[in-house]
Amino acid sequence: MAPKILVAPSLLACDFGRLAEEVQKVQDAGADWLHVDVMDGHFVPNLTIGPAVVEAIRKVSRVPLDVHLMLNHPEQYLRPFIDAGAAYLTVHVEAPGLRNESGLLKALADIRAAGARAGLSLRPRTSAQALKPFVQAVDLLLVMSVEPGFGGQAFMPEVVPKVQQLRQWFPGDIAVDGGINRDTGREMREAGANVLVAGTYVFKARSYQDAIQSLRA
Repeated sequence: MAPKILVAPSLLACDFGRLAEEVQKVQDAGADWLHVDVMDGHFVPNLTIGPAVVEAIRKVSRVPLDVHLMLNHPEQYLRPFIDAGAAYLTVHVEAPGLRNESGLLKALADIRAAGARAGLSLRPRTSAQALKPFVQAVDLLLVMSVEPGFGGQAFMPEVVPKVQQLRQWFPGDIAVDGGINRDTGREMREAGANVLVAGTYVFKARSYQDAIQSLRA
């Protein structure tokens, strides 16, 4: 049975001056998860939020928080983000702090032991093969379809075969993030992804509900 199609609006693109209101609106519009990007200014060239903001989002959310750690040393911050309310916590296979296989497996096990679901992500230039040794240790795979760091970038079609390959190895949730809209979302669903992370497409739309529905169509 194919995994259910889920839409996870990325709060990176929302109006942070009205964060609680934006969370409520996008949930009312049909969001399945809320995607939260955490960046340290080192692993990617941007700074975003920490556990305190995730905790504030959790207080006003009624859907799972999908927290994506784009950090050099995510292993140092697993517990704070889980305690703040992350239901899914995703780390990067390329993170300098997780460069050896045993360290990465420990981080994934620690996420699960703390009560969250473990995710593993890769950048567009990283091959799908980098994730294969870890598919038994994760609940979610996240394929970046743009270089992580900033919203509003154009979708990179070269990631399509990567999603197809991962679907052959992994029966669970496969998410894609970057340049996702009605057309690229359909392409990603056909490739095997079932979780569509969309920021600009949802939060810049006139109707959040119409945008979210179009990603499932």
